[in-house]
Amino acid sequence: MITGNLQMTWCLPFWTPPISTTSRYGSHGAFYRYKNSMGKSLPLFYIYDSYLTSPEAWAHLLTPNGPHSIRNTPYDGVFIALLVEEGHTHDILAAGFDGMYTYFASNGFSFGSSHQNWKAVKNFCDANNLMFIPSVGPGYIDTSIRPWNNHNTRNRVNGKYYETALQAALTVRPEIVSITSFNEWHEGTQIEKAIPKKTPTRLYLDYLPHQPSLYLELTRRWAEHFIKEKEQWLM
Repeated sequence: MITGNLQMTWCLPFWTPPISTTSRYGSHGAFYRYKNSMGKSLPLFYIYDSYLTSPEAWAHLLTPNGPHSIRNTPYDGVFIALLVEEGHTHDILAAGFDGMYTYFASNGFSFGSSHQNWKAVKNFCDANNLMFIPSVGPGYIDTSIRPWNNHNTRNRVNGKYYETALQAALTVRPEIVSITSFNEWHEGTQIEKAIPKKTPTRLYLDYLPHQPSLYLELTRRWAEHFIKEKEQWLM
């Protein structure tokens, strides 16, 4: 979902390969396309855990002279790799990706998700004609599914954590900011409407004393701010 220039991560039941996605949905008017630096409107794909495949294997597909290159074919796109460790920046470049994103909503969890590193990553991307897409989230708590992971919990602080992350993202002047997430309740990163709810096995987080739409309202406000900021950057 695109809100201004903020892109939301949705919790989906399965992952669909980019080629299958383009073949099935590419002609639909709602299929998102991004206009690249060459003026071509191409599908944009976020590749989660991209580092599990070697840069050499990716290069076969994503570099113009790769033996199985999809560049300048009907299956071409804007391919964004996941940045976790600092060394992944060079791997992503060698692999032929168009950019990198940070995904994780827990500030400090990884090199990529640490706000303090975003300026250096953006400088690397600018120097190598890559997109940098910082990922922001409203907070993080996944102890209902990973009881051992309490040290990565990040309190929402009534929206302040989210706004701090958004401000950190805008500081590096990105083209796109991604949001983790719209509805990943199991990791406590959802921004969709929430009301108090409890089951025999789970207590769902809500936004009290604020309205159920608190994070949607914050997202709308920051999307509008982002658009105005980008207009200033271009002046």
